Amino acid sequence: MIEKIENDTQKPTISPEALAGLGGGQIAYVRTIRSEDVQRLFPQAPQIAPGLTLFTLHAADGTPIMLTDSRDAALANASEHALVTVSVH
Repeated sequence: MIEKIENDTQKPTISPEALAGLGGGQIAYVRTIRSEDVQRLFPQAPQIAPGLTLFTLHAADGTPIMLTDSRDAALANASEHALVTVSVH
């Protein structure tokens, strides 16, 4: 369900439930993150040296799926699991 934010910009938003259902659960996206942010998304991950650029694969609703040091590896993992990756801006 799309809702409107009551502020100056009136940007439409979509609920996490609606995002999760996009593409029948087969849509994902890759995002770049800094190693300092890994613990927030992947609390079970071991300590990683600061200052590294890493890549995360996320479900359409933003749920983190995997962490890697290569964009190509994230895309390959999505493909292996029949996920279609989309570009998000």
